[in-house]
Amino acid sequence: MTVKQVANVLDLLEFFAARGKPASLAEIAQHFGWPRSSAFNLLSTLVERGYLYEPKRRGGYYPTPRWLALAREISAAEPLPDEVPTLLRELAKTTGETVWIASASGQHAVLLEVIQSEHAVRYTAEVGKRVPLHATATGQAIISQMPETQQASVLRKAVFERYSEGTPMSIDAVEQSIRRSLARGWFESASAFSHDLGGVSVPLVLDGRVFSLTVAGPLFRVRERMEEIAGALQSAVKRHLGADYFTKNVPNLATLP
Repeated sequence: MTVKQVANVLDLLEFFAARGKPASLAEIAQHFGWPRSSAFNLLSTLVERGYLYEPKRRGGYYPTPRWLALAREISAAEPLPDEVPTLLRELAKTTGETVWIASASGQHAVLLEVIQSEHAVRYTAEVGKRVPLHATATGQAIISQMPETQQASVLRKAVFERYSEGTPMSIDAVEQSIRRSLARGWFESASAFSHDLGGVSVPLVLDGRVFSLTVAGPLFRVRERMEEIAGALQSAVKRHLGADYFTKNVPNLATLP
């Protein structure tokens, strides 16, 4: 269920991020199709709270650095491990595809840090993007490290919607996929959530938190490279987190040579 006022604030932030310059009340109201009075009330509230300002008199509104300060404080309270950015950069360079680290949020995995591929045709993902836990390699890798009771709860609540031709459509199908993936040493999806897109993931357990590390791209480029990409994922993790990382932290995942 979407709360309209909250959605409007988030839409406004994304608008400024894309625009990159101040906007007047009239421009904002016209862009979103909001009544002028509603737009004025929203902007005035954000100005009063210190989240918007007018860089020049009557020059339009723009976000203040307060958003950034808050984001930094929030991130500092629950930071990603220091090794993660370097690990992602290495994988992006090695594979040439889009890479990310994700964690569970309800019935979804949310992408916490992303590096986009430099290919013109690529998997486009952004920080904050959510994908279903049960229907993706990213999500299944996370589920695989949950306690059995939590796994059962997640799968019982899953909505088995057909996203694409490769979407698993039952609890049994997801459980079988997880067992195969653990025995193989990596998780894969091929047109499971997004048509003609594929991904390879491995689970990570860092400081007691469960994540998944994923490399994804167009199927025409990654389908024949999935095993190679899986090897790159595990090798990179071992280099940055320790040669015995998987044995100590993810013992139910097969270790690739």
